[in-house]
Amino acid sequence: MVEAWSRVTDSAYTFIIAEAGVNHNGSLERARRMVDAAVKAKADAIKFQTFKASHLVSAQAPKAEYQQSSGEQGESQLDMLRRLELREEGHRALFDYCQEKNIMFLSTAFDKESVDFLDALGVEIFKVPSGELRNRILLEHIARKNKPVILSTGMEMLGQIEEAVDIFRQADTEFVLLYCVSCYPAGEGQIDLKVIETLKEKFAVPVGFSDHTVGIKVALASVLKEACVIEKHFTIPDDGTVLSPDHDFSLRPGELEELVAGIREAEKMRTGVTSTAYDKTGEKVISAGEKKIADVVRKSLVAARDINRGETLCEKMIAVKRPGTGLSPKDIFGVINKKARVMIPKDTLILQEMVE
Repeated sequence: MVEAWSRVTDSAYTFIIAEAGVNHNGSLERARRMVDAAVKAKADAIKFQTFKASHLVSAQAPKAEYQQSSGEQGESQLDMLRRLELREEGHRALFDYCQEKNIMFLSTAFDKESVDFLDALGVEIFKVPSGELRNRILLEHIARKNKPVILSTGMEMLGQIEEAVDIFRQADTEFVLLYCVSCYPAGEGQIDLKVIETLKEKFAVPVGFSDHTVGIKVALASVLKEACVIEKHFTIPDDGTVLSPDHDFSLRPGELEELVAGIREAEKMRTGVTSTAYDKTGEKVISAGEKKIADVVRKSLVAARDINRGETLCEKMIAVKRPGTGLSPKDIFGVINKKARVMIPKDTLILQEMVE
């Protein structure tokens, strides 16, 4: 673990994460082919997503705009994620396959059970996505695992990032931050790579870049800002299955190879380079596109079971699921020990007016 983390934080090296995400379309065979493509491109790691759809989203969670074209007409976000979910046995097979192919296996966990599973599986580094930055329950659970963390910062201002950072600092957990614009895809005009410097100065940790733009040039430019990590979505050719919503803006295998080779060249040229075409003010802002997606990918407090009127709420009665249009997970302690004013059905968003 020490060796792997030292590569992530090495100021002279850019750690490249080939983000498979859910572009495997729920197919283990397709996921293996993606591992092969990442290995061929010479990426440092390949990253998947670990979740149980029913734990991640409530039945009422809508799709994001960019997800609308994936799946059948009228498909819910819950149904879409069930289609894209990899089972535990699939994760085990992929972890072993990555070890065989000598590439690091990473995966983003979206719930506590998935964190526990990945920890037991042997994942060396945890990745926290932008949508979970307000999920204090999940962040504290990850911090207790005593493993380093890569933390994305899309859709959030510096104050909210600081709250998340404090959780890991209090637990003496090592971490790096990723500058991220959580739009799918993000337009080049939305990118301000000077924010990498802002985050470095504010939090005194290495900072990387999670890139959702189309193509490779913005990712290459981030190397000149000494991004310690570059995370980039990639995919493999369509095999006739129903595609994931990330497929269209993801790199193809040849482009991933070009990106990795370009990064290695850019590393040699960056000494003394202080600006790029994507430098702006360096102010951490939330773009209009991110505001649209935030309610979809953030989470809220929901009823884990039917809660009767007059019942006193306890933590076991509360789950944390998408969408993010209800009370934030960080507000859970303002709800616990309060009485329900009304009957709250299972999987319903808990609103402030529902409790005394």
